[in-house]
Amino acid sequence: MPKIPRGLTDKDMVRNYVEEETIEQQLLTAAKKAEKLRLVAEAEAPPAPLAKAGFTPELTDKLGRELLALKIELSNAGVQSYNFKIKRDGERITLTVVDKKLR
Repeated sequence: MPKIPRGLTDKDMVRNYVEEETIEQQLLTAAKKAEKLRLVAEAEAPPAPLAKAGFTPELTDKLGRELLALKIELSNAGVQSYNFKIKRDGERITLTVVDKKLR
């Protein structure tokens, strides 16, 4: 058995000590990793919003372009504050611009 050195500080005595990982610590670490992976997976693939159900990407793109064109026309006409009024009549859906100042 090696000779035990005398006069060491507490820090010096435990310098090379490595605590073994317990089963509890292993399980907690695994649970944290699984939670991180779950959060990353949720962030990568958000669920499709219900409002866009049945809309193809092409249709969504076309609708977005038409709305942008409408906003540009309104801006050119000097309408700054407006709301959209949506009305459904059978199979038709009508989007009407309502100026907030006229109300």
